[in-house]
Amino acid sequence: MLLAGCREEAEQPARMDLSLCLPASEVVHPNRGPRRVMGDPGTQELFEFPKYAYIFVMKKGAGDTWSVWRKEERVLEPDKWEATRYGGRWDTRGDSIYRYKQEMYFMLNNERPQGRVYAVCSKRKLTFDTDLSNINNLEDLLKLKFETAPDTIQKDLQSIYSTPYNYEPAGQYYCSFDCSSGASFTVDLLLYHVAAKVDIKWNVEDSVRIDRVTPANGVRLTYMDAIHLYTGDAYCFKPMENEVDGSPLSTGDTVHIVGPNDEGLWWEGRSYFYTIPYTTTATPGYYPLQMKMQTNGTGSAGYTPTLYLKIKTDEPFVPWLRADFNLSKQLTAGSDTKTVE
Repeated sequence: MLLAGCREEAEQPARMDLSLCLPASEVVHPNRGPRRVMGDPGTQELFEFPKYAYIFVMKKGAGDTWSVWRKEERVLEPDKWEATRYGGRWDTRGDSIYRYKQEMYFMLNNERPQGRVYAVCSKRKLTFDTDLSNINNLEDLLKLKFETAPDTIQKDLQSIYSTPYNYEPAGQYYCSFDCSSGASFTVDLLLYHVAAKVDIKWNVEDSVRIDRVTPANGVRLTYMDAIHLYTGDAYCFKPMENEVDGSPLSTGDTVHIVGPNDEGLWWEGRSYFYTIPYTTTATPGYYPLQMKMQTNGTGSAGYTPTLYLKIKTDEPFVPWLRADFNLSKQLTAGSDTKTVE
């Protein structure tokens, strides 16, 4: 996170250490419950540690130009992560984090640039839309996308993190550095989820759960999927700026939530999944969550609502999105839309 822990190293060339950090949702104080980490949708969940890291160090040129100064791909070891506290000077100071313990550094030699560091970490090896050898400047880097097709990375979206380019507390990108002093220093790279958490809760009202005259007609939610989830290439460093031209997607990944054999979930339950958030040119500022639902058996009519969930596309962090369904009657066939502010 920036200029922290500077130290002079006698008779040794200065170096820049990089420290990979992930938000954690641990109990911070013995008398306080777990709290949501700023900028991260996960809480009280178990995530697998990333295995692959892609790091880009940019240096400032004339005017406001930026070029690649260093570039590194690294395989991470799962037992090298340790729970600690974030000591940076920004809003997350004091929060629990996981820090990667293995040394990662660049020797400064005679170069003394001002710069920025960007990083992506993932459990799965990522496939990018551009060969990384062709990333030469900041414009190239911020356009970089990774593939999210269902047969590759979709089920591991919750284990992909990056440094959002527009996280700028005090008007400065939070992973910036300045080598002008010639002293060694550490840049803490605090990475955040690129996929939003969609949290779905449903309940069938007590008054209609049982039809005492005809029990088979009592309302029960026997089928629910989230459908047409984003499977295009997604931005690495601009997770809130994925956009689809026109209307919501008509194809994509499906997350199954409730089925005919899930009797324990027919009347109430809660589930969540991670997905790449996107907006459409027709409804900017809203994520279109598309669902498929049925009550009282698979032979009943299918109800396909689209919830337009309000999101702040100019913010750096992906949201935690809630969708609550309260059923007071059987669902009838048809599509519906609802805007959720």
